[in-house]
Amino acid sequence: MKVENFKMDTSESKKLLDAEAQAFSSAARIKYYDIVIDHGKGAIITDVDGNDYIDLLASASSTNTGHAHPKVVKAVTDQAQKLLQYTPAYFANTNGAKLAPKLASLAPMSGPVEVAWGNSGSDANDAIIKFSRAYTGRQYIVTFTGAYHGSTYGSMTASSVSLNMTRKMGPLLPGIVKVPFPDPWERESGESEANFVDRMFRAFKLPFETYLPAEEVAAILIEPIQGDGGLIKVPDAYMHKIYDFAKANGILFCIDEINQGMGRTGKWWSIQNFDGIEPDLMSVGKSLASGLPLSAVVGRQEIMESLGAPGHLFTTAGNPVTTAASLATFEVIEEEHLVERSAELGKKAKAFFDQEAAKYDFIGDVRMYGLNGGIDIIDPETGQGDSEATTKLMYRAFELGVIIISLRGNILRFQPPLVITEEQLDQAFDVLDQAFSELAAGKLELPAGHMGW
Repeated sequence: MKVENFKMDTSESKKLLDAEAQAFSSAARIKYYDIVIDHGKGAIITDVDGNDYIDLLASASSTNTGHAHPKVVKAVTDQAQKLLQYTPAYFANTNGAKLAPKLASLAPMSGPVEVAWGNSGSDANDAIIKFSRAYTGRQYIVTFTGAYHGSTYGSMTASSVSLNMTRKMGPLLPGIVKVPFPDPWERESGESEANFVDRMFRAFKLPFETYLPAEEVAAILIEPIQGDGGLIKVPDAYMHKIYDFAKANGILFCIDEINQGMGRTGKWWSIQNFDGIEPDLMSVGKSLASGLPLSAVVGRQEIMESLGAPGHLFTTAGNPVTTAASLATFEVIEEEHLVERSAELGKKAKAFFDQEAAKYDFIGDVRMYGLNGGIDIIDPETGQGDSEATTKLMYRAFELGVIIISLRGNILRFQPPLVITEEQLDQAFDVLDQAFSELAAGKLELPAGHMGW
């Protein structure tokens, strides 16, 4: 199906953006498209000029239940009429008291489980650092290159996805050691999966053999499927090797489920894509309350009891409104079978992108885990990532009414709301197919200015 050019009138968007620019820090937004979003419904967002877009980003995977889901909106509205806020740092509230055991019951870990609330994924990862150090009495935390764990000082130090997360801001949190993530691009030509895993595990162990005493390491923190690093699943054999290493050395095994949890991968949690692995601690955020500011650290009870108050509490974390939204979010995911839906529609998406990759030599690796994936755009002659082609593609998709962004410069980030209809998905695929064909024909030009990370 040929998709006609999307007609845009950005006058109101431009007016608002020009006014905002006088008062808004450039450090607080990664530049993509010059639009001002006004409202949304399901998988459609609408800007202030009335232009509709099919959303393939889901607010960075924070609106898995879609925009303005009626059940979530009703829960928020009803609660707002009763009580907006009273600090959970001192007193429980009805919704929070119901939500804690609900979330604990779904945790991918056995035995008694407890939770502690936060306002963002960043502070949930800070909590992992706090609780793991408190429980083990050890100082070091091992994280991975390419990781994005957040923007508070602890989570920022644990991250490794952009130099602008460390530039001009040191000294950062001490005791964080980074090891290489097993990126597929690091696999050498002709190297088997087993040999690649062995080589990457040797790189993982090198610090422990040269300067990092294992008995002083509190935790290993990893995204089972790296999000902003490129939508990359850890090789199964590698994950089991580092898990076994942690268990053998009394190191807590901790996971970041902020981007990839809440049904995104076709399972409740991305760690459930690996057999036989139970984390000690995990961080949850983003879609936990359908995008409202709520996060949680979830962990084994004995670990979660290793700190006393006020070791990890916040004035607004777990407030009545956000926990109401979260309870409704869980109901929507369960009643509408969104975990299963993600798995099924993910197969449809994988088939589409594999079909496109067979047609266009600038499409490289296609990774899809549920309704969630990364599509590499490459230079066919060199096989290396092609950031210019990626920018052309995503901007053309935007012109045609589809929101999709890039990661690492050359990876299309595909994360639509899990409620997207098959008709909307097909429309988005028609747009992407048109953009791919126009790129192949040399018809696309770069937009003005830098876009992306």
